[in-house]
Amino acid sequence: MSKVYAKFEVPEEIQNKALEILELSRDTGKIKKGSNEATKAVERGVAMLVLIGGDVEPEEIVMHLPALCDEKNCPYVIINKQNDVGAASGLEVGSAAAAIVKPGKAKDLLDEVLGQIAELRK
Repeated sequence: MSKVYAKFEVPEEIQNKALEILELSRDTGKIKKGSNEATKAVERGVAMLVLIGGDVEPEEIVMHLPALCDEKNCPYVIINKQNDVGAASGLEVGSAAAAIVKPGKAKDLLDEVLGQIAELRK
């Protein structure tokens, strides 16, 4: 477990699926990139899944997101490297966080991952 804000360990397989969902959603749906946009999406209740970088420095940039997601009943995944989140979002640099707003063609895969995340959090 990388950071203090990570409340549960996410297996590599689920992280990879979440990144795949982010890529598909970027191309066929709608995503929000960056911690500010992801925070707004969660607060407005439109985020379906939030991906948070596990190696963000300083960690204060994203440490509010898990608590906010819990409060708003929004699932989230800690991804080990913020560069992976940025790449899946279509950026050449790392992204501290990203939110999936509309999954597009990734709907079935999203449903599968949401079920797996729910099992992890029990």
